[in-house]
Amino acid sequence: MGDGIGRYRGTEGKLAQWLRRRSRRTAVDDAGRRESLLLATAAAGLPLAPAAYPAGYRCSCERIGCPTPARHPVSFAWQTQSTTDRAQIERWARNEPEANFITATGMVHDVLDVPLDAGRAALERLLAEGVDVGPVAESGAAVAEDELPADERRMLFFTATRGTPEDEDEWWPCELDCHPETMDEHPGLRWHCRGSYVLVPPARLPGDDRTVEWVRGPEHALPDPLTLLEALTDACARYADERAAEGAEHPQPAWPLGR
Repeated sequence: MGDGIGRYRGTEGKLAQWLRRRSRRTAVDDAGRRESLLLATAAAGLPLAPAAYPAGYRCSCERIGCPTPARHPVSFAWQTQSTTDRAQIERWARNEPEANFITATGMVHDVLDVPLDAGRAALERLLAEGVDVGPVAESGAAVAEDELPADERRMLFFTATRGTPEDEDEWWPCELDCHPETMDEHPGLRWHCRGSYVLVPPARLPGDDRTVEWVRGPEHALPDPLTLLEALTDACARYADERAAEGAEHPQPAWPLGR
């Protein structure tokens, strides 16, 4: 019996060692994938800055009642801090291995942010029509539908920025106005431009398996946002009608920026 127990303990020890080695390899692989994706995003011209990250079901900023847990920049100077410099991003990624990253919009690119179901329908239509669609990311899609409110599952379409528009009513930074006058015309759509930001993949959100991931990576060229707008607004209108029929309330902003 003693020999049997000894052999069992020896096997248990080898198994534990194998699991530890596997865990270390997985962590190294994940860190390498994270850094590679961030550098590819910066190489595409999207300026990055470090952001908060999940600490369990809370935010790493430790602010009680943080309104955007794991979704906001670490620094209040994020607009001037944002960069595409490879060396700086490597330093941030290695010195802050848990950090998410944001990209500041309105400099090189904008982001059209829509409900996930509407975004998927619009993406299918755009690709079927042969429209050049740029990078696209999904937020919260890894979570089962019954585990995350529909309003928190979003799709992000990255586009070229259009600079300062002539019609200011058409544009808004979410930092200043999450419910603009045009919301009835574009239900569920948020256009991140000057003064706004979004998380870039790979990012983690509070909760189990809640992530932001690329559907189409940053290697795709940024399109003019107007080439996507009709499909997105049509899909958002249908989504809003379906939600209204289900008795859902007006969706809350997915990326409010005030801190």
